[in-house]
Amino acid sequence: MRCLSYIRCRSILTFPLALALSACGGGVHYRPVSDTPVRIGKAYMVKGQSYVPAANPDYDYLGYASWYGHESGNQTANGERFHPSAVTAAHTTLPLPTYVEVTALDTGRTILVRINDRGPFAGEGRIIDLSKGAAEQLGIRTRGIAAVRVRVVEPPENDRKLLRQGKNAPERPRVAEHILANLRAQLANGAQSGNDPAS
Repeated sequence: MRCLSYIRCRSILTFPLALALSACGGGVHYRPVSDTPVRIGKAYMVKGQSYVPAANPDYDYLGYASWYGHESGNQTANGERFHPSAVTAAHTTLPLPTYVEVTALDTGRTILVRINDRGPFAGEGRIIDLSKGAAEQLGIRTRGIAAVRVRVVEPPENDRKLLRQGKNAPERPRVAEHILANLRAQLANGAQSGNDPAS
């Protein structure tokens, strides 16, 4: 299955930066890959839907992940250059960057991902848009979309550094099948969020 495409909002989110650069007569200047400063951003609207970025250290959601890789070289919402092979992702409201663990609910495979972009903005129930590299590490690239659990974490600096360098962080322990079954049942029943959806 190919990567699912949809309208993104980079033109909205990066317009002030582009305007400032054009005023200086320069081209696109990418922000160095860094974890500071963390950017939350202002409220914005895409296709009639309002989004209010906010810090949420207890974020723990069930939903669906899609992936994108056709925008190589484009500027992400926090000003970095998008590299499809890096393990990154887009989220509609979490601060940029934020580190999350993404678990595939069919296999229990869990990876660490760095959020540096905004999206997804299409597809009911989609809560995260993975880069091609992240989709490959999670094992969902050939499917295009998969049921997942996404939760905010504070990983050690060694793992953060690997992701900032465009490398994969070590995979997390796989989630046990009885927990996955519970999560899948919750998602099927319409559950999306909670501090501990596995409880």
